[in-house]
Amino acid sequence: MNTFANAIRTQEFAVSAELSLTPEADAESIAIQSNLLRPCVDGVLLTDNQYGQVHMSTLAAASLFLINDIDPILQLSCRNRNRIALLSDLLGARALGISSLLLVRGNKIPDGFKPRPKSMMDIDAQELIASARMVKEDDDYHGNVEFYIGTSATAHEPQQNWQPKQLLGKLDAGAQFIQTQTCLDAPLIKRYMTQLVAAKIVRRANIIIGVATLPSAKTALWLRENRRKILIPDSVIHRLEKADDPVEEGIRICAETIQQLSKIPGVAGVSILPMGDLTAIPAAIEASGIKAGPQHG
Repeated sequence: MNTFANAIRTQEFAVSAELSLTPEADAESIAIQSNLLRPCVDGVLLTDNQYGQVHMSTLAAASLFLINDIDPILQLSCRNRNRIALLSDLLGARALGISSLLLVRGNKIPDGFKPRPKSMMDIDAQELIASARMVKEDDDYHGNVEFYIGTSATAHEPQQNWQPKQLLGKLDAGAQFIQTQTCLDAPLIKRYMTQLVAAKIVRRANIIIGVATLPSAKTALWLRENRRKILIPDSVIHRLEKADDPVEEGIRICAETIQQLSKIPGVAGVSILPMGDLTAIPAAIEASGIKAGPQHG
C-alpha cells in the first residue's frame, strides 16, 4: 500500500480526501468509501469530531481504512482530550501502523451545542506536535511506523511585514507538513505561498492546500457565513448561482483550482473536502488531470 507520506516525498503533487465521519459510520460504509477513493487518492484525512460533531473515534476509523488498503491521515485535536489521552492515542496509532498525523488545536464548539461538552485544551497544538515527535524519536516507544507529522494553517491575504511565527514554532516542535483550511481562491494562495517561500517554510515542510467540491451556491454561502476560516471568493458563488447544473459546476471549479494550485511553487498537494456526494472527489480529480499514486501494492 502506498502511503500519504511516500506520495508527498516521491510525487510532484499529492492528492488526499478529507472525510467528516458521520454518527452512522460503520465498517461497511468505510469499506464502500475505501473502494471509491482507493484508486484516486494518496490518503484520507479523518477529522476529529470537527465542529463538535460526535462520531466513532478517528483511531478506530483509521484502523478500518488500513484494513481496506487506503492510508489514513489521523487528526487529533487538543480540544477533545487531555495530555494522557492524546499520548495514548499516539501510541495506539503507532501500534496500528498509522503513519500520518494532522495535529490541531481544535475549533471552538459551536454555540447551542447540547449537552455542551467542556473543551480540554490541556496542551496546545505545538505541545502535541512535540509529543508526537517524542514518540517518533524515543527508542523506548516501540512501533512499526515512523510518524509523518502535520499541522493546520489558515490561508490569508498576507500583510506586508507578516511573519509566520506560529507556523515556525510548530515546525520547530516537529511538524513536517502543513495543511491549510479550505480555500478556493488560487490567486490568494499564490500570494500566501510567496510569503511562505520567503520565510523558507517550504524548505522545512510540505504545504497541502484544502479545496472542496461545492454542490450549490447555498452551500457555499453557508460555509462562508458559518466556517469563517474557509475562503470562497464571490466569483465561485456567482458561477454556482448561474450554473444549469451546480453540482457539475462545483466539480469543475474544484478541478480548475487543483490545476492552478499544482503550478504554484511550494504547493505539494491538495486535500479535497466533499460537501455533497463523495463521488465528486474522483470526478474532480479526473477532471483536473492530476494523478494520485497507486494505493495497491
